[in-house]
Amino acid sequence: QVQLVESGGGLVQAGGSLRLSCAASGRTFSGYTVGWFRQAPGKEREFVGFIRWSDDNTAYTDSVKGRFTISRNNDNNIVYLQMTSLNPEDTAVYYCAATPRWLSSSYENEYHYWGQGTQVTVSS
Repeated sequence: QVQLVESGGGLVQAGGSLRLSCAASGRTFSGYTVGWFRQAPGKEREFVGFIRWSDDNTAYTDSVKGRFTISRNNDNNIVYLQMTSLNPEDTAVYYCAATPRWLSSSYENEYHYWGQGTQVTVSS
C-alpha cells in the first residue's frame, strides 16, 4: 500500500510561484508513474502532468506548459510540482497520484493511489 501526502499549497499573488511536494510512504516511487491533477471549485478534476520514475519523462497539459515543471528527488522519494507565473485560473486543490506502471496517460482512473490534496489559491 502506498500512501501519498501533498504539501506546499497556500495563497500566492498572480505572477508568483509555489512548489508542491508529493511524498510517498510504504514504498519507493521506483517504477511508478506519478501524476498531478487539480480540481477547481465547481469543476471536474483535470490532469496537470506526470513524471515516469523509470525514464524521467514528463508531460503536461497545454495550459501549464512552460509554467509548471515536475521533477523528482530520488534520495527522499519525493515528486515536486514547481509552479511559476501563477494566475487565478490555477486556483484549485492539487492532488498527486501514482501507479506502479509505466504510463503515458492523463486519465485519472489509470492512477491507483491518491493523496488528500493541497489547496492552491492565486489572488488577482
